[in-house]
Amino acid sequence: MQQQLNVQLTIHIPEDQVLISKIELEELQRTKLKGKSWTMKDLEAQTGRKSEWLQENILFVPKFKEKLDTRNGGFVYYPKGKGSPWAFQATKMAQFLDDNFHLIWRG
Repeated sequence: MQQQLNVQLTIHIPEDQVLISKIELEELQRTKLKGKSWTMKDLEAQTGRKSEWLQENILFVPKFKEKLDTRNGGFVYYPKGKGSPWAFQATKMAQFLDDNFHLIWRG
């Protein structure tokens, strides 16, 4: 015969922390980039790669550039000249990197 033991347990959660569901956490992570834009420095920080690598392996690869460039309805503003800044729509760029990881790293 199987025995059962009923136990009441109290766990104290520090005042500077909250307990939320996994679904809520995932939603917060998805929306934290909404409305944000990245600079090239931000993209470097997100990917751990230097701008030269990003340009050579993603931004100037013809099959990617066609999708990315704002002039084609994309979400990456390509600088018009030296000193002009890059701009990336954060949510869409993050999604692009996730969706195309296998193509980027395959070369």
